[in-house]
Amino acid sequence: MGRKKRDYVEKHKQSLGDVLENPETWGVRTQPRPHKRRKSEGEEEEEDLAQEEFVPAGMTNRILKEARAQQEELEAEAVPAAAAALAAGGARGLVAAAAKGLRDSDSEDEFSDGGYASGDAYEYDEEIEVSPEDEAALAAFMAPGADTYHQKTLADMVLEKIRERQAAAGVAELPRDGEDVIPGELDPKVVEVYQGVGKVLSRYTAGKVPKAFKVIPNLQNWEEILYLTEPESWTPHAVYQATRMFVSNLNQKMSQRFLVLVLLPHVRADIRKNRRLHFALFQSLKKATYKAAAFYKGLLLPLCASGTCNLREAVIFTSVIKRTSIPVLHSAAAMLRIAEMPYSGTNSFFLRVLLDKKYALPYRVVDALVDHFLRFKTEERQLPVVWQQTLLCFVQRYKTEVRAEDKEALRDLVKRQHHYALTPEILRELDSSRSRGEAPGAAEAGAPVSKLAAAGAPGGEDPRDLAPMIIMDD
Repeated sequence: MGRKKRDYVEKHKQSLGDVLENPETWGVRTQPRPHKRRKSEGEEEEEDLAQEEFVPAGMTNRILKEARAQQEELEAEAVPAAAAALAAGGARGLVAAAAKGLRDSDSEDEFSDGGYASGDAYEYDEEIEVSPEDEAALAAFMAPGADTYHQKTLADMVLEKIRERQAAAGVAELPRDGEDVIPGELDPKVVEVYQGVGKVLSRYTAGKVPKAFKVIPNLQNWEEILYLTEPESWTPHAVYQATRMFVSNLNQKMSQRFLVLVLLPHVRADIRKNRRLHFALFQSLKKATYKAAAFYKGLLLPLCASGTCNLREAVIFTSVIKRTSIPVLHSAAAMLRIAEMPYSGTNSFFLRVLLDKKYALPYRVVDALVDHFLRFKTEERQLPVVWQQTLLCFVQRYKTEVRAEDKEALRDLVKRQHHYALTPEILRELDSSRSRGEAPGAAEAGAPVSKLAAAGAPGGEDPRDLAPMIIMDD
């Protein structure tokens, strides 16, 4: 059976010539379609207003009258609140007065990862106000030569290694400070490339960093390669990009070396030169807290151990700690180390800020803080007010974790180191609280307690059953 042939239907009954000669006959458009003009926003608003009904004049006057009355009530309530805020601000003491003016910079939305605008700087709204007595008390505990102290940099470390190698090889002429010294085992092409990278970073403000710079964290001799870029001449924006890169790609130990040899000298030099910290460097400090152990061991502890930390540096570093979340074990280990250090006046700033975070501290750290305060029982120099405030903050937060014999020693201490406003508060906190190991009294039996403090309670946790705290190595 053969296939049936399909009947093809002619699609166009007219020829092209007929359409060209008589287009209107065959329904072809000879005139273009009229263009519909889009109305502007102003014309649309005018049409909407024309369609709406106007508010009567009497109703308008009544609405305006009520709005004025509400505005006057709000202004009357704002005046006493502002006066109370100013009065409270004057009684906050040295730390609050010093920290006043620091603006909150948690949000980084206004800055892209590519960089910052060249004019952005982290500035204070007003100068730090410290009484002459407190300033003299802080200076009394500062190490001698604090004004001329030189923070060790990456260049100093590399030069020291070169001197050790040449001394071991018996070379007579050693490189002196300030000389342009290049490690001899490096390829001249590598030296030329990274010296060019250093020139780019010395004027960097925004945009992408050189690709050769991104390779440095993956190199074994990254310190010597980084030395070729001359980190001392980097812009603050370049320091921020380098901090992001090194903290993300290096381990704790290597990140610590970068922070102590590159970031810390930059921060201290900028504060001493400009009496404020550039905003990009402030963001670099915040990025450094992502590696908590490296932040404490590379920035905070060296700064406290030097004994040369001034008031501005202490205020800026404490503002970084306030604005970030740091794990409890790293903070507890840092508090233990600071408590065991020779005392410097600004160390109390860091202790107070860490105490205000209300960590559940191990008993070893609590006992170390008690010993830290008891060392000042025979101190003849005038202690700064921030030391008294730190002691008050400690007894407020951890009064139930202090042993009974330590409380007696603290009572004797505050009688010798007396402050007219803070000593009564410290004694009241010590007298109205139970000691470590004591059962809660009748007044405290019904008081709510946290899960961490509710030992033996359902779902609770005993601090003594926690894992032992790992103390960071030097």
